[in-house]
Amino acid sequence: MAKLLICDDESGLRAVLKRYAIFEGHEVTEAADGMEAVEICKNKSFDIIIMDIMMPELDGFSAVKKIRETADTPVLMLSARGEEYDKVLGFEIGVDDYVVKPFSSKEIMMRISAILRRTQKSSEVNNSDIKHTIFRKEGLEADLTAYKVSIDGIPVNMAPKEYDLLFFFIRNKNIALPRDKILSEVWGFDYFGDDRTLDTHIKLLRKSLGPYAKFIITLRGLGYRFEG
Repeated sequence: MAKLLICDDESGLRAVLKRYAIFEGHEVTEAADGMEAVEICKNKSFDIIIMDIMMPELDGFSAVKKIRETADTPVLMLSARGEEYDKVLGFEIGVDDYVVKPFSSKEIMMRISAILRRTQKSSEVNNSDIKHTIFRKEGLEADLTAYKVSIDGIPVNMAPKEYDLLFFFIRNKNIALPRDKILSEVWGFDYFGDDRTLDTHIKLLRKSLGPYAKFIITLRGLGYRFEG
């Protein structure tokens, strides 16, 4: 069972998602706007937050930024718009997934399950006694254990999913990686719907890597390869 916070100004949508989540065995708390979500998170912790973008009082982006000041709770962002700008902004502030309305409740539950499995797996890895792993090539250095990346000696701050994507590439360097393989391993499930999510993250990652974006090779019609 997981503790979910569903934040959306549409009461009907909250009710539907809540019904499905409870059916899946989760505990659900509701918030009607971003301001209410922020206040709730001050006194209660959650395993995942489902956050709409366009809301009165405080929009979803601003709410996530405020919540992230004190908690690193996974976030599934909901939006009535599918513009790349919105997705890039959401991923840059560290949301875990992004779904465009309209969507099916079944899809939302699948994405929630995938995020929960991924965060649980990450926690198990972080808490285990594992070997410290550092990758270096030219001016790129990545500490896979401490989640640190530097470019020519200068630390780089990236969105959580950028780290996951880069480290997956590094662990599978010099291997041709199909798009569905990357989505399955990095996002934790057989991705369906708008697979531009991967393209958006590749664009963000290349921007973060600067001159070393050259290590990410696009394989037209297949996926990518990281030259390690």
